[in-house]
Amino acid sequence: MKVITLKQPWTTLIIDGYKKYEFRSWKTNYRGKILIHAGKSIDKEGMDRVKHLNLEYPTSKILGEVEIVDFLELNKEINKRIIEENPTIYGHKEERTGYAWVLKNNKKIEDNRIIKGKLGIWNI
Repeated sequence: MKVITLKQPWTTLIIDGYKKYEFRSWKTNYRGKILIHAGKSIDKEGMDRVKHLNLEYPTSKILGEVEIVDFLELNKEINKRIIEENPTIYGHKEERTGYAWVLKNNKKIEDNRIIKGKLGIWNI
């Protein structure tokens, strides 16, 4: 099964349905289910932005799966539209470049194994 490692709080926000796009500098041709792994690292600025949600942010574990259904090449217009959907989650970085992977069908998975993450899309 394909896996991608992300920092917290983004992993939890995807699995809990708050975040519908994953921003990457690279596009992927992969479409389908992918496991979402919470890496060891934490994005402190992101955690500050979402602390009011009172969610749990475990690390070094697979938290769930989603489907990559498409990607959008970011430009000013698309980025503005995404930010307007939820400025708390997507921030105010209007100059963001790269790609927004479109994620759907998020599902939590109970897996208490401690797993070391990897860069890119990897297999488990």
